[in-house]
Amino acid sequence: MNVVRRALGAGENLLDRVLCVFGAVLFSQAPEFMQQYLQRLGGHLDEARRILLQFRHTAEQSGLSLDQFIHQTRANAEPSVARLGDVMAEAVARVDHLAAAQAAIQNAGPFARPFAFLGHLDPAIARATWSIFVPAVPTTLEGLMYAVFGMVVLLAVYHLGLRRPVVRYVERRRARRIAPTAPPVAPA
Repeated sequence: MNVVRRALGAGENLLDRVLCVFGAVLFSQAPEFMQQYLQRLGGHLDEARRILLQFRHTAEQSGLSLDQFIHQTRANAEPSVARLGDVMAEAVARVDHLAAAQAAIQNAGPFARPFAFLGHLDPAIARATWSIFVPAVPTTLEGLMYAVFGMVVLLAVYHLGLRRPVVRYVERRRARRIAPTAPPVAPA
């Protein structure tokens, strides 16, 4: 029985180490994913700004501000021209949205960055980032913090969510088998 317990203990120690490594590697990729996401986000922002600049230039050539140009275009009797006003307004909103997201993520501290990232996540950009994501070995303090956090999270999930309930269940079953069963007491 001692040999079995030692083998199980050694197996559990090995599992702890594997979970530590897996958690560190998995969580340390978060800063790298966010960095690659920011690069893509910046590309989308640059392209949206380029389109908006073309609309502004066209408005200036017409002697109008962009807002006036959008308003006049939307008011046009021709439906296809009126829809172009909506496209220009959407371009303005897109630039504002992307610029706000980029600033929020870039300016957030290491502890707030995941929340800023999730709060400003663009699913299409995230999918595109994931499709070409290249894992990297983190060499920053932020990467180290995420790695340590990953180790703690996976160990806590294992020990508190899996191991502890199983150990309690086994101990209760063992206690029931060992406990003598008292004969029923007859009423007096």
